[in-house]
Amino acid sequence: MNKHEKDAIQNVANLMLAAARTAPKARGIDNIETKVIGKPQIKRLAATMKQIAKSENLAFFARDAQNILRCDKIILIGTKIKPMGLTVCGFCGFKDCATAQKKGAICSYNAIDLGIALSSAVNTAALFHIDNRIMYTIGKAALKLGLLKKNVKIVFGIPLAAYGKNIFFDRS
Repeated sequence: MNKHEKDAIQNVANLMLAAARTAPKARGIDNIETKVIGKPQIKRLAATMKQIAKSENLAFFARDAQNILRCDKIILIGTKIKPMGLTVCGFCGFKDCATAQKKGAICSYNAIDLGIALSSAVNTAALFHIDNRIMYTIGKAALKLGLLKKNVKIVFGIPLAAYGKNIFFDRS
């Protein structure tokens, strides 16, 4: 990648953070956290992913770790786990948010809001023809490294690249 392509990736990364932030959220409550990481943190992230691959016998973590080393930027998008304060819902399996919170359940709306934020972000990357892929492997390693705030409990990563062929597909 040349300098202009790297600059384009940084610009799109910023737009992706804005897209995730402004994505619709249940009851207008924003539990989404975002961050752009660069090469030094990507190297740490890849090392942690390789460690997870080995310790949990999950080879695809090592594959993804090698893949992200070719990226200059990765977007992290996560959610805090906070019930919406509803008295009637039941999506999480409990009758209300108070019961769910006592039982340690994950609010379904937190996960839904995260999905919408991720979709908004990758749509933005697609609009500008920046290759990307949503990866939970990145998110698991980011959680282990504490790359987002402590109260963020679900994280996904979106690596970004601009090569002649999308490096995030046709992986072995």
